[in-house]
Amino acid sequence: MALITPLLAFLYHLPQVYKWLLKPYYIASIFMSVVFLAVRKTPGICDHLNTQREDGNSCDFDWREVEILMFLSAIVMMKNRRAITVEQHVGNIILFSKVANVILFFRLDVRMGLLYLTLCIVFLMTCKPPLYMGPEYIKYFSDKTIDDELDRDSRVTWIVEFFANWSPECQSFASVYADLSLKYNCAGLKFGKVDIGRYGEVSKKYKVSASPLSKQLPSLVLFQGGVEVMRRPQVDKKGRAVSWSFTEENIIREFNLNELYQKSKKLNKTKGDTVGQSQFPPVPEEDESEQQGADADALQPESKKDK
Repeated sequence: MALITPLLAFLYHLPQVYKWLLKPYYIASIFMSVVFLAVRKTPGICDHLNTQREDGNSCDFDWREVEILMFLSAIVMMKNRRAITVEQHVGNIILFSKVANVILFFRLDVRMGLLYLTLCIVFLMTCKPPLYMGPEYIKYFSDKTIDDELDRDSRVTWIVEFFANWSPECQSFASVYADLSLKYNCAGLKFGKVDIGRYGEVSKKYKVSASPLSKQLPSLVLFQGGVEVMRRPQVDKKGRAVSWSFTEENIIREFNLNELYQKSKKLNKTKGDTVGQSQFPPVPEEDESEQQGADADALQPESKKDK
């Protein structure tokens, strides 16, 4: 069931994700994930491979290879329970398929294992997954602009994501955060991002660790009046992040986005009324204008006497 669910989700979102699946990074990743299967099943190549099967058929999996593949399936099922997006489901399958390929190739031939491992290392160092390039209402901060933006208007509430480009979790969360910004962004509720992998001083000031061991990436922090109100994930006394799932439903519930959005719309109306009053002063009624004229006439003799 855990394998069927991501498959159905993938098929449902296929019209939306086929573009990034056809990018060179994912094409190469999928090829490297199935390369052992291709070597083992391709006639002319599999005939020269070693096998532990009793019938001597080297073009089919032996019992140990089947065990490794079943173990891989179990790991993928456990990891995909916490997956949020289709990209995370596919990424988990690709990652652990490569790990299984390393083990299978080393078991088959040490030279083939070393060659495949070298290819994986080169691919990891030279190729990066494509960043999210969809629509969003997000302001990107630097170490010089984040403080000024948070303190510029005390009535504006900011939700800021602290991320790093190298983090797979941040890359998967990018589309979720962009969707939230499209739904809830307004004059009084704004969304921002800052790359703490690039700006280390921001990481220290706001106490968000960029270390992969801390598991604090991504971190969402709510600011009101330039002051931090809450963050997710929370950090315990030892500096470790408390496990938290970055789903759209969890963020809406924990950060109370619906109520914040309603208050922010009221703030937007208040700003509009204030601007209207400053540009167009109220016209006095006839009674008020007559009274003001009488008062002016009464004040004129007094002013002449003073002179």
